[in-house]
Amino acid sequence: MAARKPRRPKRTASPPRTRRKTTTSGKSSGARTRERRRQERETLRLRSLEPGLTVDDLTRSVQFYTDVLGFIVGDRWTDGGVLRGVMLKAGVCELALSQDDWAKGRNRKKGEAFRLSCETAQDIDTLAARIKAAGGRLTEEPTDHPWGRRSLSVDDPDGFHLTIYNKR
Repeated sequence: MAARKPRRPKRTASPPRTRRKTTTSGKSSGARTRERRRQERETLRLRSLEPGLTVDDLTRSVQFYTDVLGFIVGDRWTDGGVLRGVMLKAGVCELALSQDDWAKGRNRKKGEAFRLSCETAQDIDTLAARIKAAGGRLTEEPTDHPWGRRSLSVDDPDGFHLTIYNKR
């Protein structure tokens, strides 16, 4: 029987070549880009954002967010049998509400200089009609914006501003 030739190791494919960006002068900027990336610190990468609002009257706020806006109550937090907070849900988004403990005074203003922007795929005019029918008051009627959005705005019982929009 004849001796077999030893097998050659398989060749591995070389890594795909990447196109380097060129500057306006025509020089490659790939090395500078990689160098700059290494020097920059890592950025925060979130999967969700769940704001929490401290409210004067938790029961009144829960009623507004559920009956007027259409959120549902997820979790409830109690202390000694007293409701202290809730996690509301609307689609995949969550919003926490907690009862103010008045530690910073009963006259602490809420909602000033604060706005939640909420994107929806729903029809803004239909939402506006539903909010009004449930007793809500719009602070901005449905409006088209030059940047391609249609929105409405409403304030919650504590003065927190919410803008609900869809992209057109």
